[in-house]
Amino acid sequence: MKPTQKNTSSRITVADFNQLLADQHPFASVLEIEVVDIGFGTAVLRLPDRSSHQRLGGIIAGPMLMGLADLALYAAVVGATGNTQAVTASLSINFLRGAPPGGILAHASILKTGRLVSGDVLLVPAAGGDPVAQAISTWSLPRNT
Repeated sequence: MKPTQKNTSSRITVADFNQLLADQHPFASVLEIEVVDIGFGTAVLRLPDRSSHQRLGGIIAGPMLMGLADLALYAAVVGATGNTQAVTASLSINFLRGAPPGGILAHASILKTGRLVSGDVLLVPAAGGDPVAQAISTWSLPRNT
């Protein structure tokens, strides 16, 4: 690698991220989210089609979408930085329309890295269609001790 090139490989594999979730973040299993892909500062996760994710009217409940967005951004942060101790500093979500039953894909990307990391995520129906929500988030990266 040339000195001026940046390493653009993910800092964690999907398998290692899944193990990280099992070991340190067991709450993530409650939503049964599938990690589809993790790149350098990007991630794609899927919220599966479960009736337990729905609210009155058959749409996906907002807290499920927020959990999906937060976990997708965490995957993107770890993919970019390798820092598994990252914590959410802020998360803001815009619900654009009701999320229909069926799986939901979260496409997360990191916009800035440093002591704080910022990124966004777009949530779309897995079957296709218009986005159902968009979230922005800032993450704190604790120093390695």
